[in-house]
Amino acid sequence: MRKIGILTSGGDAPGMNAAIRAAVRSALYYDMQIVGIERGYEGLIDGTFRDMDLASVGDILHRGGTVLKTARSERFMTEEGQNTAIRNLKNAGIEGLICCGGDGTFRGALDLEKKGVAVIGIPATIDNDMGYTDYTIGFDTAVNTVLDAISMIRDTSSSHERTTIIEVMGRECGDIALYAGLTGGADAILIPELEFSLGELADKLVKGMERGKNHSVIIKAEGVDIGTKELQQKLSEMTALDIRTVTLAYLQRGGAPSASDRMLATLTANTAAKCFYNDISGVAVGRTNGNIVTTPLKDAVGIKREANLAMLPLIDMLSR
Repeated sequence: MRKIGILTSGGDAPGMNAAIRAAVRSALYYDMQIVGIERGYEGLIDGTFRDMDLASVGDILHRGGTVLKTARSERFMTEEGQNTAIRNLKNAGIEGLICCGGDGTFRGALDLEKKGVAVIGIPATIDNDMGYTDYTIGFDTAVNTVLDAISMIRDTSSSHERTTIIEVMGRECGDIALYAGLTGGADAILIPELEFSLGELADKLVKGMERGKNHSVIIKAEGVDIGTKELQQKLSEMTALDIRTVTLAYLQRGGAPSASDRMLATLTANTAAKCFYNDISGVAVGRTNGNIVTTPLKDAVGIKREANLAMLPLIDMLSR
């Protein structure tokens, strides 16, 4: 291929800029032109393309967010929107498209592939909810952001002898809650993949206070089947403890990407450019058992992420 494009779509994730940088500079190294598509699939429909060169990706490796911007596109879900996007790609002479994002981004890329467009997916989502790869770009940074928040919240919770429920992102995948909760010393972790007993949780909090524990931290993924405020109210009634809530929300998406996320972004984006140079497409690039690998895109979107539930007994053991 002589000319390829790259877009970032869906929720932003720390490390997207590192992926853009690696894709652009790798493509240029392989003597390919590369075009940046702004605002994801929306920009693909609107034709907001810009040529990328070495200078256009200078000084972005350490920055969070995405210089190409991102958006969710309802128009792209329609036949008309997809046909317009394909027409714009052809008119611009773009032979292959790197799609950087999460599950929704990959499903959009698969729609394009079915219509004859050469595509490659790079996994970038803080939720880590893509089962074909061990980790996704942005996850490690998000976990470290939550860890920082836990440390600060723990200080004031201890001072006021409170229990704090910290809500983190994760509508269907509880990996942020699991990893941050275990490494942050949480007393309980609630994830959407596993039901929990409100009575057992309340009993654990009370027993902790009875033996002299002056504060507790509960990490709750947003996808758990009870609202955070409702959980606070019920636990307060059952325990008579002072319980507060903190919702971290979009705080988890920002900030400079960690070394791990920069490395993953760099290696996957370089592999994507290399694949196009060798006329390989229709794959998702990821990391499995420490190795950068490719998986057929149609298979990658169908692999569900399985939560590592073996972590939960360890959390109960260590938080007594």
